[in-house]
Amino acid sequence: MSGVNEIRSAFLNYFAKNSHEAVSSSPLVPRNDPTLMFTNAGMVQFKNVFTGLEKRPYQRATTSQKCVRAGGKHNDLDNVGYTARHLTFFEMLGNFSFGDYFKERAIELAWNLITKDFGLKKDKLLVTVYHTDDEAAGYWKKIAGFSDDRIIRIPTSDNFWAMGDTGPCGPCSEIFIDRGEHIFGGPPGSPDEDGDRFLEFWNLVFMQYDQVTKDERVPLPCPSIDTGMGLERMASILQGVDSVFDTDLFRNLIDATSSALGRGPSGDDAASFRVIADHLRSSSFLIADGVLPSNEGRGYVLRRIMRRAMRHAQLLGAKEPLMWRLVWALVREMGQAYPELVRAEAMIEETMRLEETRFRKTLERGLSILDEKSATLKKGDMFDGETAFTLYDTYGFPLDLTQDALRNRGINVDIASFTDAMDRQRAKARASWAGSGEAATEAVWFGLRDKHGATEFLGYDTETAEGVVTALVKDGNEVDALKAGDQGAIVLNQTPFYAESGGQVGDTGVLIADGVRFVVTDTLKKAGDLFVHFGTVEQGAISLGDALALEVDHARRSAIRANHSATHLLHEALRQVLGDHIAQKGSMVAPDRLRFDFVHQKPITPDELRQVEDIANDIVLENDEVVTRLMAVDDAREAGARALFGEKYGDEVRVVSMGKAAREHGSNALGWSVELCGGTHVKRTGDIGLVSITGESAVASGVRRIEALTGRQARQALNNLRNDLRVVSAELNASLGDVTSRASAIVQERKKLERELAEARKKLAMGGGAAAGGGSSDVRDIGGVKLMARSVEGIEIKDLKSLVDQGKKQIGSGVIALIAKSEDGKGSVVVGVTPDLVARFSAVDLVRKASEVLGGKGGGGKPDMAQAGGPDGSKADAALEAIAAAIGG
Repeated sequence: MSGVNEIRSAFLNYFAKNSHEAVSSSPLVPRNDPTLMFTNAGMVQFKNVFTGLEKRPYQRATTSQKCVRAGGKHNDLDNVGYTARHLTFFEMLGNFSFGDYFKERAIELAWNLITKDFGLKKDKLLVTVYHTDDEAAGYWKKIAGFSDDRIIRIPTSDNFWAMGDTGPCGPCSEIFIDRGEHIFGGPPGSPDEDGDRFLEFWNLVFMQYDQVTKDERVPLPCPSIDTGMGLERMASILQGVDSVFDTDLFRNLIDATSSALGRGPSGDDAASFRVIADHLRSSSFLIADGVLPSNEGRGYVLRRIMRRAMRHAQLLGAKEPLMWRLVWALVREMGQAYPELVRAEAMIEETMRLEETRFRKTLERGLSILDEKSATLKKGDMFDGETAFTLYDTYGFPLDLTQDALRNRGINVDIASFTDAMDRQRAKARASWAGSGEAATEAVWFGLRDKHGATEFLGYDTETAEGVVTALVKDGNEVDALKAGDQGAIVLNQTPFYAESGGQVGDTGVLIADGVRFVVTDTLKKAGDLFVHFGTVEQGAISLGDALALEVDHARRSAIRANHSATHLLHEALRQVLGDHIAQKGSMVAPDRLRFDFVHQKPITPDELRQVEDIANDIVLENDEVVTRLMAVDDAREAGARALFGEKYGDEVRVVSMGKAAREHGSNALGWSVELCGGTHVKRTGDIGLVSITGESAVASGVRRIEALTGRQARQALNNLRNDLRVVSAELNASLGDVTSRASAIVQERKKLERELAEARKKLAMGGGAAAGGGSSDVRDIGGVKLMARSVEGIEIKDLKSLVDQGKKQIGSGVIALIAKSEDGKGSVVVGVTPDLVARFSAVDLVRKASEVLGGKGGGGKPDMAQAGGPDGSKADAALEAIAAAIGG
């Protein structure tokens, strides 16, 4: 028992046998901690349990939590590949006690597992404890038989864990193994503790205090346990290797890379193989949890991880995108433990392939910029650190790549200014970090959830019901009553009102009783499953324990149901037309419209949109029953139900199926469209009425959005378009069927007339005098120089130039000045000088004289042809006289 998958299973099974609930890993995007960019420890999903804001049906738990440390406070990115233990993605094995057992049992469980089940030798192990934690030290002596020299007391925060400046905290006990004298390093607390000889692989946190203020710490009423063991580190120990990259899982990933490249690791390039293997894991898991590469937030960190791996692939000689070709190997190694990898495999591959294709272009541009910015530098010079950071931040160039490129020329990089630029970027990132979406709400809601339990939702089957008021909240505080005119929130023991989630807006309606009326303007979900009705008391007063009749706005709910069901049909239709990579990235389901965001890398063509709309409406016309089922989540996924990537589901899920199982567009054992969904839907697809796509656009890199209408809204929109078309057909004196061809003919006819009119105006403009439409002088002689000066109307600037060329031909030698007055009163002037006179007169100088009179500034062109303009075309004649005066000197 030494393989990574075997160790994981053995750990979870061990604690399950010791009465721990095996809890699935939470997503890498935290749902209950807005301060974290990524889940970085096993306790994150239990944070509210430890603080007392949330209760679970169990007091003991065990998990294998997927974690990422590549951004924010915990960032190991730049170390990966060059050390024996740093990873961006790792699995944290843990066991947790929520007020159940404490230090003695935690130490006993850990000791028995590592010495009996895992077979580690006692004489190779040692532990650390917080320097004042005599209790833990005593238990280690009792249970493990350690002497004092094997129990190292640490007086620093390394052995005292705290959730924050305030809140739960307590001492730690870390377990180390001595890997032998052949590895440099000393025991913890020694001068050489940073070496790799003594490897810490398990940390036991004894959560026993509550830090009330900076200076006040009191005992917790229910001390708890939080532990974390690095799976990869334990695998390296059990497999007898010095590096996590030599364990079976990483060896297999590195072998897959070697096979794809046609060469194995050797010498200095071994680090590149390690980087690729680690970054393949973190990138794939982040994509599976709904993160996409972008230039900000989580997507920015993902892009850095991906591009770092892709750069190392190129250093190894990869001529084509490599990373996407390795996804299969990761799925083979970890897909059984983390089935989200299997479900997202196609999307992971497509995202990686496109990102690496883009990166190869930006890498080429980055090298070009590096060459350009360093072209004037010589041996001993310093390359600008700001530019080095731009290459790093924008083009994915790590600093060492820039240094390597310049090293052969004897040029160093200004590290100080590079570091300053990076610090500014990090400060900016911290300031702009908004945190996670589904975060823990105010403590009041968790208190109410703990006190009254979850709200029972009745709205799948009814829009009316009765409920008892269990809590009232006003201005963020619990109150005993709400009176007429008060704005507040009401919690009931049961409700048919749907609380906003999954893109579907919350219900509105009324809560009523004799002499009482509360208008619900929104319904939101708090503390996970507490339904909160927000609104205003219009009549009477509401007190705790009151029974109310609950009535959802039926018309609004019906429209919402139709739009929500339509999103499911559009989702499946998009997959049918565009491919299996289509994955939902968000939706908005309102009573009057819907929008649907999804992963796709290019605009959808009109023909593709038509196909999507046609397929969706084919299912509508089937008028088949919409079936909902409660199923075990694994059974649902096995049956083909689609889930929103990154969404957390319980043991049982609600599966919504639409359309007949066997169709020309596809088939599924449960139906045509099958999704895990907690929203409300129509009874039959025909209730949707009609699906009409009204728009398609880009909302982010690799994310598209379609907008649509259904039912009455769609019909009204189409009726409005039909009425507009009838008005147009009447104006064109054409039937509805001939409107398009008639309109096209009119457009072509207009273009022809405009061309003819332009030609006629040009002929008139060169015909002279009043006929030219402005009345200015014809060709005149000024000191032996011919000047053709005219003002014209209805001539565009581009046509003025051709007229000036004609004028040059007419007079042979001289100056031609034409001014066109536009309908808005502005003037445009063009001046031409024949070749024999450009030595005496510059068209640029002459045109500027005219522009000044027209109220303009400057002008430009060449000595033989220049143009300018001004806001006052009424002074055209004066402008022409200014040109004449300049010629006469």
